[in-house]
Amino acid sequence: MSSKILLVEDEIDLGNVVKQYLEIVGFEVCWTKNGRVALDQLKNTQAGFHLALIDVSMPEMDGFELAGKIVDSGLRIPFLFLTARNEKADRLYGLKIGADDYISKPFDVDELVLRIKNIIRRATNTESPTRSLIVRGDVQFNKDSLRLTINRHRDIVLTPREAELLVYLFEHENKILRREDILAQLWGKNDYFLGRSLDVFISRLRKHLNGSTCVSIDNVYGVGFIFRVCD
Repeated sequence: MSSKILLVEDEIDLGNVVKQYLEIVGFEVCWTKNGRVALDQLKNTQAGFHLALIDVSMPEMDGFELAGKIVDSGLRIPFLFLTARNEKADRLYGLKIGADDYISKPFDVDELVLRIKNIIRRATNTESPTRSLIVRGDVQFNKDSLRLTINRHRDIVLTPREAELLVYLFEHENKILRREDILAQLWGKNDYFLGRSLDVFISRLRKHLNGSTCVSIDNVYGVGFIFRVCD
């Protein structure tokens, strides 16, 4: 069964090219040119989308607003931004909202396909119920629901990238982790934007874990981080 993608792009020529190419390589694509219509499509549980590919600059509802509503509505679907805006603030803001990736126009369609496949693979990777639950002292994390529980009463639903980072930290607990190694292992490259995003995600996770007496994230000056877990 092919993966189903919602393409949200108001530029006709580009929308046609992206839709046709994605269909050639095996994706099923639903194309809408309006953010409000896209949100309705995503809320339709029968649609079964695996990913949303969202342009930032659109009339009525821009891509950032649409992404915010996706997150606020509790829709469990990964999304990436497709945009001509290449400013640092925009890219960081997009990743902060919860985007899985951000690709700037003009772009290589083969690179876009690769990124889409990687995101869908991560999002659809399922495990047994036992293996999906991580428990360390007063901290529980469910990898399927992305739900982080502190002291049995504080529940937080993480973004896909926050969850991916937290799983990596659990897999390397009580070890010094170099920033460049985290970036290379998780996202395949070490660049300015991903480095800044890593700082944002670490800050968020540290804030979430602040109520735990067993788990913490500490800086290692000039190197990276250590994910401390009590015995």
